Amino acid sequence: MNATSSPAASEATPKEVRYGLVGTGYFGLTLGRGFQRLPGARITRVYDPENAENAVREFGAVSTETVAELCASEDVDAVIVASPNWAHREAVVLAAQAGKPVFCEKPMALSYGDCSAMVEAASAAGVLLMSGHVMNFMNGVRRVKKMVADGMLGDIVYCRAARNGWEEPQPSISWKKRRDLSGGHLYHHIHELDVVQFIMGAPETVTMVGGNVAHRGAEFGDEDDLLLITLEFGGGAFATLEYGSAFRWPEHYLLVQGTLGAARIDLTNGGVIARYSGVEERFLLHRSAEEDAQRAEIYASSSTDGGIMYGNPTSIPPLWLSGIVEEETSYFHGLLTGEVPDPEFAALTDGSAARLSIATADALTLSLRQDRKVRVAEVIVGAEQRRRESDGVLSRERDGAAA
Repeated sequence: MNATSSPAASEATPKEVRYGLVGTGYFGLTLGRGFQRLPGARITRVYDPENAENAVREFGAVSTETVAELCASEDVDAVIVASPNWAHREAVVLAAQAGKPVFCEKPMALSYGDCSAMVEAASAAGVLLMSGHVMNFMNGVRRVKKMVADGMLGDIVYCRAARNGWEEPQPSISWKKRRDLSGGHLYHHIHELDVVQFIMGAPETVTMVGGNVAHRGAEFGDEDDLLLITLEFGGGAFATLEYGSAFRWPEHYLLVQGTLGAARIDLTNGGVIARYSGVEERFLLHRSAEEDAQRAEIYASSSTDGGIMYGNPTSIPPLWLSGIVEEETSYFHGLLTGEVPDPEFAALTDGSAARLSIATADALTLSLRQDRKVRVAEVIVGAEQRRRESDGVLSRERDGAAA
């Protein structure tokens, strides 16, 4: 089963897709449940050195000793990668090399180079690689993206996004609080940056300032808790973003400003307001008023603001999160069972959008470290040059061994 198969060839498509699940923590279990609920989908194998037991019991799956074993298993048709961020590359490449389509949770990886290796492995094998940028499946986000595409807001000149709040000391320091394992807020919470790029395209030049200003000490990790970002696009358009856990007045929204109108996606209270041509239109963020209301209630009552909170393997996801996971898992599963791809999600299902988001994140990281503006092209060209140099070294080593 691969991405080059014709959707019309339904007779060749198995009635059941058997999934292997790599990583069964909070979001791995959430994704597993999303797939398991779909008609013709079943979780057959799981890999997680710490949390596999719950998934084995809940899904009736078999636990494997290694990622390679799971990817090579004959009873696995496709692979779901929901391991910690730093481990995505290995699982995706192994799955692609085994000829298995891959759904990889965001962020795709923690460097543009790793993303490229994953995209190239999937392309070489002719298999689907979809990144779990779930925000793109929200009803309100899709509506705003369509308004932009249809020209209802005119030329987009500015986007402003914020995903921040305050976090108290945690009982233990999770891998999500370590920059080398999670990438910190910018990578782990990359949704807003990703949607801005879906709307505005790739930025040319980026700047980031900030640091760890309010969460220092043994009871915290080492991620930066306050990040202020500026993106500069061709044609004189701009975007600004805020991330972090050092904000006592929490905000979570995305504002899109155009020459003919504007739209505000409210991720705190749930809902979208669009203003254009003298009209104000309001519509849902999620699939129902109930889901929007539940989101608002959780944000209002949480001791850790919803914009920066993390789940754990024992947490049950809220209704609104289960809803958008259902949308993205249904879409991926549908592609594997012969449904026609939606052009809106083309860049999500070949890895290009996720890789471009990471290129921008890498450029922003470089900007913070070196205190300068950085062109995104610098990251892309640098990664390609390092890959060519690495390929040259490997080639010389092979030639030397052969001699």
